[in-house]
Amino acid sequence: MIIMETITSVLPVQSEIQVKPSSTGHNMQNYSFKNIFHNALKNLNDSQLKSEETVKNFLVGEVTDVHTVMISLEEAKLYMQLAVEVRNKLVEAYQEVSRMQV
Repeated sequence: MIIMETITSVLPVQSEIQVKPSSTGHNMQNYSFKNIFHNALKNLNDSQLKSEETVKNFLVGEVTDVHTVMISLEEAKLYMQLAVEVRNKLVEAYQEVSRMQV
């Protein structure tokens, strides 16, 4: 629960998941771990691409504000650090589960 709160507070993912009612009334696909994880990774990739584009624009002179470039780079760095920590926690949890005796 703490990991998901951290992800939703740091990554620009939707904090409230929108579920459109289906004809059966049971549309739980938007709540799946796969979709949440996919959105988080997509946002991570987008931030990396945005920071790369900002640096390129700075180098060619389209962006003259150093602060914009540094903010973009720091955001991308923070997103990557968060993704690595979430990955580490997932691996740790998997290893703990695999050590359990049945």
